[in-house]
Amino acid sequence: MQLTRSAEGLSHRRAFLQIAKVLDEIGEDKLHIEVVAYEDGIVSLLRNNQQTAGLLAALSRRGVVFKACRISMQASDLVEEDFPLEVEFVPAGAPEVIRLQMSGYRYWRP
Repeated sequence: MQLTRSAEGLSHRRAFLQIAKVLDEIGEDKLHIEVVAYEDGIVSLLRNNQQTAGLLAALSRRGVVFKACRISMQASDLVEEDFPLEVEFVPAGAPEVIRLQMSGYRYWRP
């Protein structure tokens, strides 16, 4: 099923809200969450995304790390200035997810 832009935004918002709930229930001191956004997910990290920008800032203050894929940025004609300061940049999203798994992280897709 193809998601519309607004449905994608709501889906990303729900994912961020789920991350907040996990931090509330388990505790920020017991886990470390990194969000790696690529392909269509890259829009969830944009500075002007009204659905997620406030949540991204709040989650970042709670220790969540946000990473944007440069390949997806180029494909969408996005530059670093399109993202808030909380976002880090990685060369490619999928390899970053695998690298994190190899270093002990577990994959979770909210």
